[in-house]
Amino acid sequence: MRGSARAPIGWGSGHVTGVTARSLGLNMYIRRLFQLSQLQQPRRAAFLKHIQGKHQGSRHWTHSGGGPYRAVIFDMGGVLIPSPGRVAAEWELQNDIPPGTILQAFISGGEKGPWMKFMRGEITTEDFLQQFGRLCSEISKTSVPVGSFLSLLTSEQLAKQFPVMTEAITQIRAKGLRTAVLSNNFYLPNGKSFLPLDRKQFDVVVESCLEGVCKPDPRIYKLCLERLGLPPSESIFLDDLGPNLKAAASLGIHTIKVDDPETAVKELETRLGFTLRMVVPNTCPMRKTMDIPRGSLEKYLKDLLGSQSTGPLELLQFDHGQSNPTYYIRLANHQLVLRKKPPGTLLPSSHAVEREFRIMKALGNAGVPVPRVLDLCEDSGVIGTPFYLMEYCPGLIYRDPSLPGLEPTQRRAIYTAMNRVLCKIHSVDLNATGLEDYAKHGDYISHQVQTWIKHYRASETSSIPAMERLIQWLPHHLPRQQKTTLVHGDFRLDNLLFHPEKAEVLAVLDWELSTLGDPLVDVASSCLAHYLPSSFPGSLLRGFSDCDFTQLGIPTAEEYFRMYCLHSGISPTENWNFYMAFCFFRMAAILQGVYKRSLTGQASFVDTEQSGKLPEFMSNLAWDFAIKEGFRVFKEMPATKPSMRSYHTQAGHSPCRAPQA
Repeated sequence: MRGSARAPIGWGSGHVTGVTARSLGLNMYIRRLFQLSQLQQPRRAAFLKHIQGKHQGSRHWTHSGGGPYRAVIFDMGGVLIPSPGRVAAEWELQNDIPPGTILQAFISGGEKGPWMKFMRGEITTEDFLQQFGRLCSEISKTSVPVGSFLSLLTSEQLAKQFPVMTEAITQIRAKGLRTAVLSNNFYLPNGKSFLPLDRKQFDVVVESCLEGVCKPDPRIYKLCLERLGLPPSESIFLDDLGPNLKAAASLGIHTIKVDDPETAVKELETRLGFTLRMVVPNTCPMRKTMDIPRGSLEKYLKDLLGSQSTGPLELLQFDHGQSNPTYYIRLANHQLVLRKKPPGTLLPSSHAVEREFRIMKALGNAGVPVPRVLDLCEDSGVIGTPFYLMEYCPGLIYRDPSLPGLEPTQRRAIYTAMNRVLCKIHSVDLNATGLEDYAKHGDYISHQVQTWIKHYRASETSSIPAMERLIQWLPHHLPRQQKTTLVHGDFRLDNLLFHPEKAEVLAVLDWELSTLGDPLVDVASSCLAHYLPSSFPGSLLRGFSDCDFTQLGIPTAEEYFRMYCLHSGISPTENWNFYMAFCFFRMAAILQGVYKRSLTGQASFVDTEQSGKLPEFMSNLAWDFAIKEGFRVFKEMPATKPSMRSYHTQAGHSPCRAPQA
């Protein structure tokens, strides 16, 4: 295999290996292979389905004995990594090789065939390629480039452990159970055995080429159990071939047949009695009103990601992202996030997932941490609305801005990191990133005020006095814009994804409201929580105005604003109250839209009754900022702690006063 094949993947027991065709009971299977080799393309699809775990003799063998499990033993090919049988079938289709050629060559000659001798380490890679190539050519009556096939198997693209199995192993070891990999394997040209896995995952690794014996020979199972130091009844063995499972079960080992890794892990969970899946944070089961067509989505994903994206589609809904429904997707080795427009009739220019996609794609190489976007689909025929896909980025989203459970120094570090990444957004070179035409330059505040007045009017369900006053007041108190930058539009702590172990922003999320404009709007937006009480009744926003900032270690709004000015090199504004009034007014308009959509089941927001009260609460708070004299929010503030009040109080009375700076 020198030069043409490096480290073939997943040979393990994911193949018909180690025994003669008679001992496998595969005579009918071999005859079927010869028949298939004469068939044309229409029949090949049936063969692909046939080799995905449908071999004769691959029944589910189990042992009825019992006892507490203390170890899980994994086969490699077809269990931890893709089965070469499946890859072989697809490779044959692509290269016009008669279907079944590779699989028949695997079992040809039984114990004395080139494949089995290779698995026992008895022949070199070069000798194997020569003998195996000759055998394949004899079977197919044509020249078979086996070096090309093995090169495909050795590619890094295929030599990846299934994420679901990685998670399972992590959970198994966390519960104190031992793990082992038991694989029919071979030597590489460099003299090392092939194992494209992290060996640290396993307490024991048993490979056929090192031991000189292959599954289903009982001796290799006994060797694995001996190294685990356990009796057969205390272990579970996962394999994708019936003969290997039958041999294990005859020794008293409990077994699970793996036709699909996802399904096998679910069965393993049942056996062990605990979950093997890492919970995806901030997700929940799909709401009926927010479900999307899985069949058409799966077809779209497989066309986008390639033919190797096989296996069941896992779909969860994020409880974050009230405006544009957001979903977690797992398909084979891919973990993705789908963000779409909500269903139903929408306000003009709202829920612009197209803009989100464009801005995140542009920022990917601009130093701003964003998830890598993959594709924008504007065809509503796929799932009902336009959507875009991005890679799933694991990390922490801090939903509670008071950061419970952290030390004061950690909390301050989180807010400092938040402040610095905001400065980074505002320092993006618009020309270099191609965003100079992302929006009109100038008159940002004026345009925003008019835009949100229109959005509010379009979703208005009843008259809110404070909103009427703000609609009159805001256009007459517009501040002078110091500079034009990229603006996130909804910059808050819970729209940031943080590193699990340090104060580092991994990704800035939710760019729906992004535009070009006044950067101080983002600064004010990131301080909303400072003026909301911890008892604020909504899952969309949380506050901590009634908390002791010094004790928490969190910068006050004044400190946060000064930190921003220092990092960005600008002078503090005297119109801070306007920016806070505008941000709370905008939030009131957004919440009004959420409420109206919730009436028809279009919104992710669950509590319709509660969401109907929030626009008035926010608009009252906005009006409080509007009527403060001098527009200096950090001076002449009352020292009393705020208290929660009724939602339907008269406009002009503060429901929650700002904390003393």
